[in-house]
Amino acid sequence: MDLKYNATYEAFRQEVISFLDVHWPAPDSAGESRAEKEAWFRKQAIAAGYLYRGVPREFGGSEQEADILKATIIRDEFGKRRAPMEAPGIGNMMLVPTLLECGTQEQKERFIPKTLTGEYHWAQGYSEPNAGSDLAALRTRAELVEGENGMEWSINGQKIWSTLAQFAQYMFVLARTEPEAGKHAGISYLLIDLKNPGITIRPIKQVTGGKEFCEVFFDDARTPADWIVGERGEGWTVSKATLAHERSSIGGAQTAVGLFEKLIELAKGVQYQGVTAIEHPQIRERLVILEGYVQSHLYSSYRQLSMAAAKQNAGRIGLMNKLINTNIGHMVADIAKDLINDAALLMPPTRGRAEGDEKWLNQFFGSLGVAIAGGTSNIQRNIIAERGFGLPRDDAE
Repeated sequence: MDLKYNATYEAFRQEVISFLDVHWPAPDSAGESRAEKEAWFRKQAIAAGYLYRGVPREFGGSEQEADILKATIIRDEFGKRRAPMEAPGIGNMMLVPTLLECGTQEQKERFIPKTLTGEYHWAQGYSEPNAGSDLAALRTRAELVEGENGMEWSINGQKIWSTLAQFAQYMFVLARTEPEAGKHAGISYLLIDLKNPGITIRPIKQVTGGKEFCEVFFDDARTPADWIVGERGEGWTVSKATLAHERSSIGGAQTAVGLFEKLIELAKGVQYQGVTAIEHPQIRERLVILEGYVQSHLYSSYRQLSMAAAKQNAGRIGLMNKLINTNIGHMVADIAKDLINDAALLMPPTRGRAEGDEKWLNQFFGSLGVAIAGGTSNIQRNIIAERGFGLPRDDAE
């Protein structure tokens, strides 16, 4: 494993730093609101080749040669300045890479540019009340019918845990189009406009007080026949590509490092059993153990980067990213909960952007949900065991 960047990459790092010196924070002329300034900055960063590097220019990206080390340098330097990266959201993280890999030219031209700019917001229609970790057990159905404008898919069923669906314009949906086929066969990957008739969206109130997740009901909801990604009946293969992008987005080691650094700041500023928390032996022991996990995760990520740069298959190392990051996130939040002490018991859940102790309490409850996102932690362990280590499947599955 090579932990050093060569001279070429260090020169590239200086280019990124020089770009940030000029363009971030954005000048007043870029706009009055933070959103306007971020939009202006992203346009400059795309033009310079720093954002949406894997997206062709014809679809709004910067179309740069794949280089995972350059991408890591960009992420690190942008992170140090808290400069905007790609616009957040399921569309950019999951759908755009999937369309680039599996979509038609018309789908790419129609959906990718406005998804990159944030004009199109997407929701995910995967999980169902009886098909979560066992996603292939989904029962939502779609069949081709004659519509006013030609052939259409008629979708009937229910999805759950769809993040921010109440604010999305579109959804990518897994539906069973060949009900007589095997469990993993006969599933298709469809796109649908959520403004169409026959769709009901119900936000779910969470323990934090927020409503980030939704139930979505389809009652003869229609979508054009050509709004299918990949071939009919091959949605399971397409969906695995989408989940791979979700798991990689959840598994970034820099997220864990940032959370740990914020936890250290908290421990330096609060009292715990009569002393500053950072000086308390029990807290120090927990922080040292946690730092060991964080550092091992970071260096494991470096190893994966080195293998990717050498065009080697990272195998089980890549599969472990999401699981490790999830565990660290919960450990951080658990310590923070103890540090804010009585506030964790008395504080009401908050809605919207929380600050201070409220933010840590939301982080604690949110970390429980992240253990489910993209596949539960137990499912991740099974994947690592079976695909990474070649162990036999559990007979209980």
